[in-house]
Amino acid sequence: MLAKKRTRRKIGEGKNIIVAFKEGSIFTRLSFLVMGFGQISRGQIGKGIVYLFLQTLFLLYMILFGGRYIAHLFSGNLGTKLAGEQWNEELQIFEKIKGDNSFLILLYGVVSLVVIALFFAVWAMNVKGNFANDRRVKEGLPLATFREDVTTLLNERFYAPLLSLPFVGLLIFTVMPLIFMVLIAFTNYDYAHMPPGKLFDWVGFQNFQAMFSISNGSTGFAAVFLRVLIWTFVWAFFATFTNYFLGMIIALLIQKKGIKLKALWRTLFVVAIAVPQFVTLLLMQKILDGDGILNKILGANILWLTDHRNFSLLPRVMIILVNIWIGVPYTLLMCSGILMNIPTDYYEAARIDGASPVRIFFHITLPYMLHITTPYLITQFVGNINNFNVIWLLTGGGPVDNVHYGGGTQAQSTDLLVTWLYRLTTDQNPKYNVASVIGIVIFVICATLSLITFNRSSAAKSEEAFQ
Repeated sequence: MLAKKRTRRKIGEGKNIIVAFKEGSIFTRLSFLVMGFGQISRGQIGKGIVYLFLQTLFLLYMILFGGRYIAHLFSGNLGTKLAGEQWNEELQIFEKIKGDNSFLILLYGVVSLVVIALFFAVWAMNVKGNFANDRRVKEGLPLATFREDVTTLLNERFYAPLLSLPFVGLLIFTVMPLIFMVLIAFTNYDYAHMPPGKLFDWVGFQNFQAMFSISNGSTGFAAVFLRVLIWTFVWAFFATFTNYFLGMIIALLIQKKGIKLKALWRTLFVVAIAVPQFVTLLLMQKILDGDGILNKILGANILWLTDHRNFSLLPRVMIILVNIWIGVPYTLLMCSGILMNIPTDYYEAARIDGASPVRIFFHITLPYMLHITTPYLITQFVGNINNFNVIWLLTGGGPVDNVHYGGGTQAQSTDLLVTWLYRLTTDQNPKYNVASVIGIVIFVICATLSLITFNRSSAAKSEEAFQ
């Protein structure tokens, strides 16, 4: 219902602009071309000057800077002139020639698109404000002065200036990089097309075809992508639910009546997570190394993190076990707090009815925990899909397995999608275009799983059930 109301509101706003042009006064119609004209003509000098200044600023930006980058975006190329040197016969020297830079053209083009979108939002406010003034004039009501508008903005609508800075930050650090990354996926930006020495250009869906094409055999991008994707989901599943259920079980054991020194056990787990995660991971990597202390104690030569047999089964198991070691304390502390808040009436009623401890756990404790912690589980699952630290600090994505992961793809046998993406952008021959495709896939997977899982969970369907 809420989504439908928002859609109707957006449609209504579009209709308001059309109605304003059809039924508005001459002041409103002229404000379509000259922002602030209607306000200035009706005595709202301050507001009109602000709108006129913003329009002038926008036009100057587009004429002097943004316009040429927008033209490049829609011209079918991202630059044609290469930087280099040209011999000057008169001066007998080589002169540097400034060429195009595809990276900057694309970046400034994205910035200009966002600026245009913001300008049209302000332009719509200007038109609707003039149309509202038309109605007030017809009804004989006085128009608000600039001081009254400022007072309203700082009182009744104080949320607008308060949220403006976070909104700008969201645009700069989230929206624009996201758009830029998506557009990179439709170019040939790689080690062979590195500006300014070389230019890259639009290639349409060729990168997606290369990624998902099955014509290159078992070591082609499609086959390797499928293997990395399956391992990413396997890792995320075990990393999330082993920590969750083991943490819950340990919390139940500590909370159980008759267990002494409860505070001590909880403190020990807190101390365990007080050590920075990367320190623990690097320490575990040294312990599990082929020449590490574990092999010295066992008197063996087991390749705990570098055995590539059976699709690197042993390194993958060790990664999951190490993640349990560093992850269970967080879940334990969270579950301890939630378990203390489960109403004791539930347990007393169940015991009176003769329910066994197992039945109590599956019918009271677990449903209550899942209801409360579903958003946490979604966050953890998505976070584990993008869990760079554990994989990179333990195995670096290895061991290398060119039989199943083809050297040309640059993937290794314990790489997640996110570590594979990182490798594609930092190796000697970076492939930013392919990495961008993987980034889009990660975003789609995480967004889809989060939305579907949360909307189907009891946390969303029965929000008041446990209140």
